[in-house]
Amino acid sequence: MAVASNVDVVMPQMGSSVTEGTISRWLKQVGDTVQADETIVEISTDKVDTEVPSPTAGVVMELLVAEGVTVDVGTRIAVLSTDLSATPAAAAPVAVPPAEVAAPVAAAPVAAAPVEAVPVAAAPRSVTQLPTSGEDRAFVSPVVARMVAEHQLDIAQIAGTGRGGRVTKKDVENFLAARASGGGYAAPMAEPTAVAPPAAAAPVATPPPAAAPTPAAPAAAVAAAPAGNGEEIYTFSRVRQVTAKHMRESIETAAHVTQVWEVDLGRVTDIRNRLKPKFKNDYGVSLSFLPFIMRATVDAMAAWPWMNAEIRENDAIIKRYVNLGMAVSVDDGKGLMVPAIKNAETLNLLGLAQAVADLAVRGRSKKLTIDDLTGGTFTITNPGVFGSLYGTPILPVGQVGILDTGAIVRRPMVVEGPDGSEAIAIRPMMYLSISYDHRLVDGAYASQFMAQIRTNLQTWDEEAYGA
Repeated sequence: MAVASNVDVVMPQMGSSVTEGTISRWLKQVGDTVQADETIVEISTDKVDTEVPSPTAGVVMELLVAEGVTVDVGTRIAVLSTDLSATPAAAAPVAVPPAEVAAPVAAAPVAAAPVEAVPVAAAPRSVTQLPTSGEDRAFVSPVVARMVAEHQLDIAQIAGTGRGGRVTKKDVENFLAARASGGGYAAPMAEPTAVAPPAAAAPVATPPPAAAPTPAAPAAAVAAAPAGNGEEIYTFSRVRQVTAKHMRESIETAAHVTQVWEVDLGRVTDIRNRLKPKFKNDYGVSLSFLPFIMRATVDAMAAWPWMNAEIRENDAIIKRYVNLGMAVSVDDGKGLMVPAIKNAETLNLLGLAQAVADLAVRGRSKKLTIDDLTGGTFTITNPGVFGSLYGTPILPVGQVGILDTGAIVRRPMVVEGPDGSEAIAIRPMMYLSISYDHRLVDGAYASQFMAQIRTNLQTWDEEAYGA
């Protein structure tokens, strides 16, 4: 009979370049039973949210890292017992990892000021220090630090219920809820008190003549206001926050220009209809139009390599390999990930179709790794599957080109016969939009690149591109 034992759950390695991860949400609590491979916790990095499965069936004995805390890869984050009848010694609050409470950094008191994150070289990476009004600095998680900075709070006013009086995310939420309701904020370890200015002030009835509400106060009140009738509050997910940051960085850095081209997909449509049964029956892959567009794009880069580059100050790094990014919608359209098909120039039509299917499935099931999500050199986004005709996509940071594919629409078009005669025919047409960075790529260069893509699609070479 197997002997019961304790099993550690550790922060996993999610890619060769990943050194740490953040606990997003515990799905199991102390005392809960868990099955082998059942998700126990959600973790996140700057690139990806993912789920961590339990390494064994058992009972959760300890949760060692609080939600919102960032720890190094390999750090113990939970302990399980394989004895399904085991009972935890005590239902203690989730502990802060030892690295966070060890070796506190001494600091002199600082004057009252709007609260913001202060980096400290000697502190662990998972710790953010915040100045408080007239008190020693307090250690808090990155999530709490962000909330305090966003709402311009004085952390000294918020009573902490965490280990050693540490302020948790829940403590900040309770403080904001009390302030928004206009009622008193009941500190768990202090007498109930109404929310008041951080420093002693003159009686409210006789304020100093120069005193006036600070500009920050109304903004904070608006940010903390509860939802009204017919409204709901959506708190940005980690993926949404990172997407927003990268999009703003791209807009503020790159010189965006967009061109729109029209392509006749009649030949590709015929070939796809013929190959679909073979791909499905022989390889288990559903053949969409996207692999055709990918293959045509990669082929065009051989002649126009500047579209596959990265700008670094006054230099452009021209890349002779193509790591082709593809946009994947997640969370019912509320999130976006862009994994990359590595060395796409080496893949034929079947290889690209298999890669597209694999990345789409793993993206929607939160199984992508950091390696999947880094290293892209050019991106294709495909909103046309939802009916969009064309768009003006924003460049991914570090790339100079992104291609947007529109919906395929059958339209009457003027076509030319072999003898030069013209006629009107119904054709499957698609708009392709290319956004490029004008710091490196000019209109003529981008136009010739797009003309090559159009030619590749309209005169598809089955022998060259393979099946």
